[in-house]
Amino acid sequence: MKDVTAAIIIQNDRVLLTRRAPGEKHAGWWEFPGGKVEPGESPELALQRELFEELEIDAAIGEKLIENIHRYDTGTIRLMAYHATILSGDLSLHVHDEYQWVSIHELTQFQLLPADVPIAAFLGKLDAHIHTSGGAIC
Repeated sequence: MKDVTAAIIIQNDRVLLTRRAPGEKHAGWWEFPGGKVEPGESPELALQRELFEELEIDAAIGEKLIENIHRYDTGTIRLMAYHATILSGDLSLHVHDEYQWVSIHELTQFQLLPADVPIAAFLGKLDAHIHTSGGAIC
């Protein structure tokens, strides 16, 4: 099983989604940005590295929000989603061809990678709870 990370970056009540570019694995599918954990690397450091490599942003990695296991035809992954905050950098796409800032209730309108769907559902439940309790999501 491969460990993979995903960043939940929320700004102005919108979460960052990225779309895999043509020629990339899972081209055309939307995802929360992130990537594989390399041997000897913590998930937090892997996520920080992947965000810099893929989007040219420096990010602070916060708490793990959710993880799930998903079996693709190519193998099984454990996807760990962390709250992240952009510290510096302008989004520049390298393995994606588009990014969008979307409200949490709009996540279901995107063709999300199957492993990302439970994360979107978790965020939807969390968002509903926060709006009824008057708190903030992250």
